Amino acid sequence: MMKLALSCLLLPFACNALADNRPNILWIFSEDLSPYMGCYDDPVNKGFTPAIDEFAKEGVLFKRAFVAAPVCSASRSAMMTGVYQTTTGTHLHRSSRWPEGEVVPEEVRIQLPEGMRTIPELFREAGYFTFNSGKDDYNFHYDRAALYSVGNKPSYKVGMNGWQGNTSEDYKNWNSNTWESRPDEDMPWFGQLTIWGGKAKEKHVREGQALAKEEVAVPPYFPDTSAHRRAWTEHYNAARGADKQVEDILAQLEKDDELDNTIVFFFSDHGNNQSLRHKQFCYEGGVHVPLMVKGAHPKLKAGVIRDDLVLSLDISATTLAFAGIEIPDYFDGKDLFATEHEPRDYVISARDRCDYTIDRIRTVRSDKYRYLRNYYTDRPLLQAQYRDKHPTVADLHNLHKEGKLTSYQSEHWFGERPKEELYDLVADPHQMNNLAGKEEFAEELKKHRDILENWVKETGDKGAEPESAVSLKPTFDLWIQRDIFRDAKVNPEYDQFR
Repeated sequence: MMKLALSCLLLPFACNALADNRPNILWIFSEDLSPYMGCYDDPVNKGFTPAIDEFAKEGVLFKRAFVAAPVCSASRSAMMTGVYQTTTGTHLHRSSRWPEGEVVPEEVRIQLPEGMRTIPELFREAGYFTFNSGKDDYNFHYDRAALYSVGNKPSYKVGMNGWQGNTSEDYKNWNSNTWESRPDEDMPWFGQLTIWGGKAKEKHVREGQALAKEEVAVPPYFPDTSAHRRAWTEHYNAARGADKQVEDILAQLEKDDELDNTIVFFFSDHGNNQSLRHKQFCYEGGVHVPLMVKGAHPKLKAGVIRDDLVLSLDISATTLAFAGIEIPDYFDGKDLFATEHEPRDYVISARDRCDYTIDRIRTVRSDKYRYLRNYYTDRPLLQAQYRDKHPTVADLHNLHKEGKLTSYQSEHWFGERPKEELYDLVADPHQMNNLAGKEEFAEELKKHRDILENWVKETGDKGAEPESAVSLKPTFDLWIQRDIFRDAKVNPEYDQFR
């Protein structure tokens, strides 16, 4: 048995003979998608996400799944390793990159710790065929040919956008980047398919099912303007568009006679990209994502709904477990279907530099509360960012100048941020009533503060370390030097490059 295991490690295809009964595993990996779906009891989209709702009925639905980071590259980097991005140093959005076509200098590359391997590499070592049709967007330096069996090009030529392989539109045109290109039809496969998800447009929605452009009311932390209603409605439409994409993928699996032996995960890298307080931020809307899994496995019973707290890194660990691959002892993720699985008491998420905006936020999500720690309290929530040209941002700035925002909106978006925030998610789902300064919640505040401080120490959170000049310079060159951002009031850390 030891000799066979060694042969699998050295020559993955040698394991094909044993692979016949091992399941294929597919990640339908959505971009920027919040769980605005019927199966999540969303009243707006009830009845308009039939494929996703049916998926949930046929498998296990997780109601409270949260990502490790509210932005794509940091979130995906963590999932690829099973380890918090703040531990591996991959927490800064779009790092270890260089302009397209140029070699990334050694001093800019972020190397994973010695002995740490990505999920696809672990699958290949176990004899699986691997592919990724869509997005990599990892903040560490890697050889794509070591991760994926097809669609490879050297990672050192990846541009700042982080895309590899096919684009999301190609999910309908599978050819050389999916299960169809494996050398042996009996060879098991692990694959990732990126869908537009939260970036889907009205054109992706089934005919006649798109919401009117300003149909959805905005939450009270936004001003009720045309731009905000439109942005909010667009994300609800995006969920309807994602539903059609999921339907098409499952239909293709069935057509190719792959569905019966495939375990399918559906989830997102973070929440709503249209909302200023969701994507890139640590409130509930930025880190709460859909998660469901189904397939022919005795542990995947139809119609199961779970309310335990789940971390996105648990998807990584659970995926390995379904394939019979040993979960590395350095993983932060847990097998959600382990016989002795212990539900989490809390989940922690982290936000650091996003694009050119330098910030540091940490959050603890417990059963009832969300606690946030803001480390840059001198910088307003609406500091300069990549969405500054969006009409929703213009509305906020204009209404603030005119004194037409509510007192909460004005303070929340433009005032000095509190060091700590604590919200009762049952009584205050919009997270607008900060309990951190109230005496009756002092015990809960200390409990959550202690959880975070212990986590920072135990996981080696690298967010406290300022980004090096050599690492920050490419961000300056990409964003600040471009005409549209040259005059932006960006963080003082960039003054060294002017």
